[in-house]
Amino acid sequence: MSVSEKEKDPAALKEEGNVLFKVGDMQGAACCYTKALKLSGSQAESAVLHRNRAACYLRLEEYSKAESDASKALETDPGDMKARFRRAQAFQKLGRLDQAFLDVQRCAQLEPKNKAFQDLLRQLGAQIQHKSAQLNSTDARVQQMFSLLLDASAKESDRQKAAQNLVVLSREEAGAEQIFRNDGVKLIQKLLQSKQEEIVLSALRTLVGLCTGHQSRAMAIVNDLGMEQLCAVMGSDVSTVSLAACHLLQVMFEALTEGMRREIRGKEEAILPEPSKELRSMLRHLLGMMPASNVSGPGRDSAINLLVKQVPRKSLKNPDNSLTLWVIDQGLKKILEVAGTVPELSEGLRLTDNSHMSCSVLLSKLYDDLKSDKERENFNKLCEEYVQQHFSRPGLDGKLRAIQTVSVLLQGPSDVGNRTLEMSGMMDAVISLCASEDVTHQQVAVEALIHAAGKAKRASFITANGVTLLKDLYKKSENDRIRVRALVGLCKLGSAGGTDFSMKQFAEGSTLKLAKQCRKWLCNESLPPTSRRWSVEGLAYLTFDADVKEDLVEDKNALQAMFELAKSEDKTVLFAVGSTLVNCTNSYEVEKPDPQLVELAKYAKQHVPEEHPKDAPSYVEKRLAKLLEAGVVSALVCMVKQESPALTEACRECIARVFLAVVERQEDRGTVVAQGGGKALIPLASDNTDVGKIKAAQALAKITITSNPEIAFPGERIYEVVRPLVSLLSLDCTLLQNFEALMALTNLAGINDRLRQKIIKEKAVPKIEGYMFEEHDLVRASATECMCNLVLSPEVQKLFLATGNDRLKLLVLYSGEEDERLRKAAAGTLAMLTAEQPQLCAWIPGTTTHWLEIVQALLLSEIPDLRHRGVVIVQNMMQAEKSLAESLMESEALEILSVLAKGGEDMPDPVSKIAQNCLDKAMEYGIIMSREGKEKCKGTEP
Repeated sequence: MSVSEKEKDPAALKEEGNVLFKVGDMQGAACCYTKALKLSGSQAESAVLHRNRAACYLRLEEYSKAESDASKALETDPGDMKARFRRAQAFQKLGRLDQAFLDVQRCAQLEPKNKAFQDLLRQLGAQIQHKSAQLNSTDARVQQMFSLLLDASAKESDRQKAAQNLVVLSREEAGAEQIFRNDGVKLIQKLLQSKQEEIVLSALRTLVGLCTGHQSRAMAIVNDLGMEQLCAVMGSDVSTVSLAACHLLQVMFEALTEGMRREIRGKEEAILPEPSKELRSMLRHLLGMMPASNVSGPGRDSAINLLVKQVPRKSLKNPDNSLTLWVIDQGLKKILEVAGTVPELSEGLRLTDNSHMSCSVLLSKLYDDLKSDKERENFNKLCEEYVQQHFSRPGLDGKLRAIQTVSVLLQGPSDVGNRTLEMSGMMDAVISLCASEDVTHQQVAVEALIHAAGKAKRASFITANGVTLLKDLYKKSENDRIRVRALVGLCKLGSAGGTDFSMKQFAEGSTLKLAKQCRKWLCNESLPPTSRRWSVEGLAYLTFDADVKEDLVEDKNALQAMFELAKSEDKTVLFAVGSTLVNCTNSYEVEKPDPQLVELAKYAKQHVPEEHPKDAPSYVEKRLAKLLEAGVVSALVCMVKQESPALTEACRECIARVFLAVVERQEDRGTVVAQGGGKALIPLASDNTDVGKIKAAQALAKITITSNPEIAFPGERIYEVVRPLVSLLSLDCTLLQNFEALMALTNLAGINDRLRQKIIKEKAVPKIEGYMFEEHDLVRASATECMCNLVLSPEVQKLFLATGNDRLKLLVLYSGEEDERLRKAAAGTLAMLTAEQPQLCAWIPGTTTHWLEIVQALLLSEIPDLRHRGVVIVQNMMQAEKSLAESLMESEALEILSVLAKGGEDMPDPVSKIAQNCLDKAMEYGIIMSREGKEKCKGTEP
């Protein structure tokens, strides 16, 4: 049957699935059964396919899918014992022990002698008993906590301790269930009204425990407490309480949205109503917090942060952006109220230093989530209406509000910002307000001018008209807040040529003077943090110039001041710090032009970019050493930990680039790991831009290659490293990245079976096999080394046992290659495989007519490791079958083994010992005789 015919025949697909299942390819088998189900026209056939796919899902640890498939099989045939047993296994893994017990009890009643049924029945009985005892003891503890918390006469310290114990209990499933069933939510509602910060925090943390991963409880709690109360707590002036409430709402969102993606929501069997109503209600209340005057600055930031995380699509592959459209329709103008707030004006909302930046990120995320020109035009129109409404109001307050909104838009969806900036009279108002005597007016206008200067459309206009104005402000203003902002405007305009040494906007030495002033303000602790942050913004632009980079890394005080700012409460500085460090470490992308094209460009008198002499690798290496000495790693680690919209994907990419630069030298990797760099890289490899993920994954690979992975990534963290490394096994990555990923996975695969299983589960094996055919010697050898460690897993061994594949042949042929590293890896894999799966030994002669020459070459090798691998392969083959031993002993292998068995100075003891074992086995088979036997034969001759 041809491949196309097989694809259309459900019976053939089912048979192919069965073959793949037997050799351990669960993913492939499940895929075949899925295709067969789509073609199947028979209920009975579909039931068998569902049952088979349930077995695959059990092995793949996708227990919800396994339970669903087994249930579908039972709907057609309730007497199908295999399906019922598989559903019981899935229920057990999902924690639904009562249902698992009922299913396996039914199986055991029908087949009482089946050992598997009886074993599972005993297991479940013990688990149910343990859970019951746990619930009873937990119930008593919960009642004790409640009594203390409700007793007004109890000591305050005892009540606080009880509240903390309640938090601990809520993190256990049994405790959470008991708290919930004992009307714990009503008690917590009372605790939230307490005047004591510790009690309120404990109440919020208890609710986090109740909601985590449990949709039904999360829905009930949202309805019982009401979003008004939760938003009121989040709007608190106490920042710790506000953050804890924000975390609770985040957990609630996750529980509700995760529930929507499951067929059965929560851990109980009942099908719950769709939670979209609760989600919309939560979002409506968050949008209501935007313009509310009674909400604190941190509370407003938390609401923006939640909208950033929950509204836009996580992947553009998902076609549904209805939530974003709903938020734009219901709340865009409310978000713009925050964007347009000038805190210094008397009627302004309460904001933090981070509010405007957070607002820019939210607006940018919403705009990027739009799919069509019509949707984008509507967004533009709403923003223009809002800006025009305030700009046309009499008096200056309205104009300031409009300009402030434009500033925020320019930092976020810049296309929208540019359109509002081009509105009639807007640019004139900005220029005229820069000359105002009022510091607040000046500050708003100068910031707008700076943000506009970064946009290509406006930069030339501002260079022509704004430089003189900014210079005057910088030189003549008596207020440092204005001077530092004017300085950043000049820095921005002065760096328009980027890293191109030949494109200088200002006179020689001007950028160095500007940078010196930036460093001076950065180190001036008497200035407010916002002004010092602006000086880092200036350096972010000026460090395109290599002279500025050199001066900055020499100024240890300035570096430490910048790192301290990166760790501070002002999150808006993160991108500026990240950009400055990317520039100093030269970790940006540099495309080297084709030399022939450069010559052609010179001939045509076109501009050719030039690299600064101080951007040469030797200078970069010295700068990296100075940054490490100043404490760059601890600063980067703190930046990653920040929970703020200001930590955008672009910012994460900057951090990942810098991390990759600092782990480039092998001797620096220990320092990076010791200061928490390994731990910080793991989230960067999963939540980042596509480029940022690759950079972070490559940094993880470099660390895993040269450090002990169990020390670099202790505990469960080591398992989180696998996925980023596997992501580097892609054609989109460079050969160096492929090579480093394979080396790192080789190290991990050699640690334990659980790590090997994780690598297999991440579908790395087919990719590794692909790289075993790579033309590049190092990549091919490293892929074979990785396979050498993976064959310790029975699942991988089964792949070699599958019929109709050339995996074994490849290893035999590679064992005869000239490349020493490849030969070692292939022969090592062959030695382990033939030991674990003796039946493979009989297949070796069928792989190639040169198999005997290859084995003999291994035995004769001058390299001890190859000789060792050779004698192990021969020993395994001789122990597997007498006929193989005969083939080997009839060849020169007998003579070689005899020499090896004698040993010698250059002959390692294990080799001579194994060689002697081979000769002993040949004697046992009667293929050869011992020396004594030969002598005896000679003596009896006639």
